[in-house]
Amino acid sequence: MASVEPPAPAAPDGANAGAEPSVRLRREALLEALDGLRASPDLPALRAALGALCVGVEPGGGLRAADDEEAVVFPEGLLRSELAQIGAALTLERARYYAGRLRKAARGARTAPINEIDLNRWKSYGDIVTDSLWLIERRDGSGVHRADYWGNFVPQIPNQLMRRYTRRGEWVLDPFAGAGTTLIEGQRLGRHVLGVELQPALVERARRLVAAEPNPFAVALPVVSGDSAALDFRALLAEHGATSAQLAILHPPYHDIIRFSDDPRDLSNAPSLDIFLGLLGRVVQAVAAALDRGRYLALVIGDKYARGEWVPLGFLAMQAVQERGFALKSIVVKDIHGTAGKRAQQELWRYRALVGGFYVFRHEYVFVFRKR
Repeated sequence: MASVEPPAPAAPDGANAGAEPSVRLRREALLEALDGLRASPDLPALRAALGALCVGVEPGGGLRAADDEEAVVFPEGLLRSELAQIGAALTLERARYYAGRLRKAARGARTAPINEIDLNRWKSYGDIVTDSLWLIERRDGSGVHRADYWGNFVPQIPNQLMRRYTRRGEWVLDPFAGAGTTLIEGQRLGRHVLGVELQPALVERARRLVAAEPNPFAVALPVVSGDSAALDFRALLAEHGATSAQLAILHPPYHDIIRFSDDPRDLSNAPSLDIFLGLLGRVVQAVAAALDRGRYLALVIGDKYARGEWVPLGFLAMQAVQERGFALKSIVVKDIHGTAGKRAQQELWRYRALVGGFYVFRHEYVFVFRKR
């Protein structure tokens, strides 16, 4: 279980650098000191060498780098935590292992092809969630984010997804752009985002919000008015010099729970569940045609009630995606008890649940897929 807080104003991809003081150390000298730790014949000798190293990293110490020296930079808290873990090890083998891990971090970054998380410093990314239960007590309302559009999802969702599954400068597809939440988060994180929205009024609103938010990485954030089930996403990307996308985030209507428009192409107006799933499948196919193989698609959706029965809309939609060339990687359950609608009608829903013999919705899903 993980509590997902609004992102701190730290480094864009979640490393704590920028959120706390950093320490600049002479790289080669630090590597030599760590090699000395690992060569220690016994635990007392290693701890003695560690004591000298700890003195060296203090202000004015011999391991501190001058401005003109090649340096490795650590968040101060991370460095002290790693050194303390070496000192607390109960065996020489374990202490050597921890020293070796710190040495890897000092040598340089090790990232996966799909993100910029430095795996040699994975402890620095405490705000990137890896649990499958997300508790979001407070939506991020910073900057131009607004909660007044009913269909908005919380900004923490696209923030987490983009940091896990993209690198800066890559493209994200948002075929249900709504009021622009994913576009705003992409703008902050340095990801290009192509948004498509059926309602022209929402397109204009999203454009206004994006224009009012700083764009520190000068990314492209086009918002197109149209039907995502019938668009050529590759052609749209080509207009901005891109040939493909590296992530897709889909937050469709939860069938007919909320009617978003009178447009018959709107998924919220689908006359039956089968037609809804067919339309969603067409959107998935259109997005998949522009998504690189091996990259990720996330579907955010919840369930519904109909005629006194719980309809597992989330899992039916999950299957619709799987049938179109995607492998399921994760199912995240996210709480929704903090939504304004539920707070305003909490007692009414509790009464209805007691009368009707059901449980009140307090969750939705984030399904994560990988394109085969």
